Amino acid sequence: MTSSPFDLIKPYLYHRRFSIAVGLLCLMTVDLLQLVIPRIIKAAVDGLATLSATPDGLMTQALWIVVIAVIIGGFRFLWRHFLMGLSREIERGLRNRLFRHLQTLSAGYFHKTQTGNLMAHATNDIHHIRMAVGMGLVALMDAVLLGASTIGFMAYINVRLTLFTIIPMPLIVISTRIFSKKMHLAYQSVQGTYALLTERIREHITGIRIIKAYTRETESAGAVEAVSKDYIDRNVRLIWITGAFFPMMLLFSNISLALVLYLGGRQTIFNRITPGDFVAFISYLGLLTWPMMAIGWLINLIQRGKASLERIGSILDTRPEIRNRTGARPFAGLSGGIRGNGIRFRYDKASPWILDDISLSIPKGTTLGIIGPPGAGKSTLIALFARILDTSAGCVEYDGVDIRNLRLEDVRSGIAFVPQEPFLFAGTLRDNITFGAAVSDERLLKALRTAALENTVGTLPRGVNTIVGEKGVILSGGQKQRVALARAFLRERPILMLDDPISQVDAETGDAILRALRALVGNRTLIIASHRISAVQFADNIITLQEGRITESGSHRELVAQNGYYARTYMLQQIQEVDDVV
Repeated sequence: MTSSPFDLIKPYLYHRRFSIAVGLLCLMTVDLLQLVIPRIIKAAVDGLATLSATPDGLMTQALWIVVIAVIIGGFRFLWRHFLMGLSREIERGLRNRLFRHLQTLSAGYFHKTQTGNLMAHATNDIHHIRMAVGMGLVALMDAVLLGASTIGFMAYINVRLTLFTIIPMPLIVISTRIFSKKMHLAYQSVQGTYALLTERIREHITGIRIIKAYTRETESAGAVEAVSKDYIDRNVRLIWITGAFFPMMLLFSNISLALVLYLGGRQTIFNRITPGDFVAFISYLGLLTWPMMAIGWLINLIQRGKASLERIGSILDTRPEIRNRTGARPFAGLSGGIRGNGIRFRYDKASPWILDDISLSIPKGTTLGIIGPPGAGKSTLIALFARILDTSAGCVEYDGVDIRNLRLEDVRSGIAFVPQEPFLFAGTLRDNITFGAAVSDERLLKALRTAALENTVGTLPRGVNTIVGEKGVILSGGQKQRVALARAFLRERPILMLDDPISQVDAETGDAILRALRALVGNRTLIIASHRISAVQFADNIITLQEGRITESGSHRELVAQNGYYARTYMLQQIQEVDDVV
């Protein structure tokens, strides 16, 4: 964690220091002008009390109040523009910084962290930080400047009466210290539960089709209701704290008002102060009520903001497990090949080995096929080659250099990767394939054709400009897979890694995709993992993974001749294909 949670916002405060100065100057002007109005009222009341007031004099005094009110309105607009603008700048900066940092974190972090939790950080927490900075500065200035100036003007009228008025002030300080820690802990609890509630709602909305298919609407609503009730209960406990704190501030203000009414009224009766001074003193006391309230509000805002800054800071302090090492070398492209030397991998020390002692070589321009039963480690091995994961022992080498000693962005920029479960964004089909890059229609059409997606696009209402919906809801599983393939084919990277590329398509479409892949042989380095033999039988070298170990290695012809797992799987799939045709 950073030395102080407020260190996160210091750069933004420094960057906008001139705007802050202008905003605070405008706020000071507003506060000081507000102190002038009671003096004008005093003069008017004294004139009326002594029967010396004239219509012209009252008109002049009224006009002065109007003029001051207009000036206050103008300066109030300016301080809101500069100070609220600062808070929005911090909001934007922190949200962008948080998202950029999340993009650097390794896949393992997202395995352990709920999406709803991260969404709560990016919305609710940053909102509280914005309020703490923007309105917090205003409340602080009002509490200090307006409060001190108001007490000064009151003392100018009558020091003794002022001293009686500020008797409740020490009580405010004491109560603030007592309630401050309780509010901070309560806000942390509430905001943590809000993150859980966000995740639960997101999860159940995302899975609404499964919920409806299994008629689990009642149970789903109950699960959300349980978290919602916990969130409300924690908020109610927080309200008990804040609900006691703010009325206490008002109580102290009303005690001061009672003292002024009694003691100030007596002094007015005995002509120790004029009626105008008495009215002005009450007006100043009214102005002092807001600074007293501002102290409570300021504590409220700071505690919320501090809790949120701590939560945001804990994420920003999280370092990615997979990152560039010190002195990482640039990587211009594959010239020799890829090697795996004694690769071992497991997710943590308590987990079993997913891969155990994997050694192999993939020369540049050749194709490696990976076959094996579910859970054998095929996807994990591809993720290690793409450095989405790092080995637990052993290493992956590119051109004889440990991949961890190469710049991560260089390695990944040379790889086109197609995951087993393709993900689509809720934009157009074109955006999902191009990722917003400027691509000619000819290149896009070529990628669509290579991925056997051209005919599908022709059936969509707006072609490649069709909105596919959240996670590509309007497309079938096979169509989504082909969209992911089109992404990879469009980029023409020297290394192409495919994880089960034809698992969700029919045989005819799969054959079309495989013909496109065969056309790439010799021009790109291909790594293909699949449970279908037809997807890898053209590979230069094929390995069979079983329980995280290589049990077979060779060409298709050689593996069939060995009569092992590969040969048995091949025979079964051949029989199944014949049965499907019949």
